[in-house]
Amino acid sequence: MARAHEDVRGSAFFPWRMVFVWVSVVAVLAVIGPRSAAAGPLTDQVHESIDTVLKLVSDPDLKKDARTTERRRMIRQVAAELFDFTEISQRSLGTHWRARTAAEREQFITLFGDLLEYSYVSKIETYSGETIRYLGEAVDGQQAVVKTRIVTKQGTEIPVDYRMMQNGTRWLVYDVNIEGVSLVANYRSQFNAVIQRSGYPDLVARLKAKQVERPGS
Repeated sequence: MARAHEDVRGSAFFPWRMVFVWVSVVAVLAVIGPRSAAAGPLTDQVHESIDTVLKLVSDPDLKKDARTTERRRMIRQVAAELFDFTEISQRSLGTHWRARTAAEREQFITLFGDLLEYSYVSKIETYSGETIRYLGEAVDGQQAVVKTRIVTKQGTEIPVDYRMMQNGTRWLVYDVNIEGVSLVANYRSQFNAVIQRSGYPDLVARLKAKQVERPGS
């Protein structure tokens, strides 16, 4: 199996297989068809978000280069309604979160959330028809998991779990587990390594550098 992630020092920064997870979300509408017995309110919520994303990605007018910024902004808005970037950020920073001031936490959420959103948006735009099968959803109090399986064009099946947490009246994704590898745990390991080696300010500098490296969005 391919490496679970790219090192935070590398140019990718966003793990390839984790990128595929974010991309795979857009496949829901294409294969969900009639509601199956496994479908439920959480599946419906994801479906609603992805339906909106697919319409944006497929809109001929929005595909024009002149409207790239507008298209990506709209997709980011939908992503923000599906993923809890604050929770993802806190869990990814792990024990180092407690040592951060309120200002540092806000800065980290902004930097890391921006990285995740950009990766989500840019990869969704390369969607090429992968399919996804729902295996069911389970709710335990204020937490839940939606189990799926991605089927690539080559027929390879990849198990993916979307972990969700109730936030008010909505359920938001706070972690994605693919082939037994957690998005949050993956980043937590990378972030911890950087902080232990060269300190928290260096991690922030690396995140800022990634903003500079990206083309305008």
